[in-house]
Amino acid sequence: MAPCPIHVRVQAEDFDAATETARIAGGRADIGALVSFTGLCRDEGGRLEALELEHYPGMAEAQIAKACQEAAERWPLQGLSAIHRHGRIAPGEQIVLVIAASPHRQAAFDAANFVMDYLKTAAPF
Repeated sequence: MAPCPIHVRVQAEDFDAATETARIAGGRADIGALVSFTGLCRDEGGRLEALELEHYPGMAEAQIAKACQEAAERWPLQGLSAIHRHGRIAPGEQIVLVIAASPHRQAAFDAANFVMDYLKTAAPF
């Protein structure tokens, strides 16, 4: 099996999930499952005006890429993407996108969940 292409970005700008999905799928007929997760900023019951996320450029990307590489070693993936925003993020705005492509749905779900769990609990933000 060819190495899984991994795409990691940490950015202030919003992202377009459809564009990112097309980047991974690209009309490939060998992908059997494409799982994506988009996380949004919550208002915490009206108590949150905005999140202000800081990151260490280079370090955050490297650590996220390391988690993605681990996912690619654990599951048969054909593509994996993780995009996380930093800066000021208002409730309702997109904050994170994870997309996993695999020949089989369970592997895609498991890999996306693994990466998302890392982003939520251990990523350096």
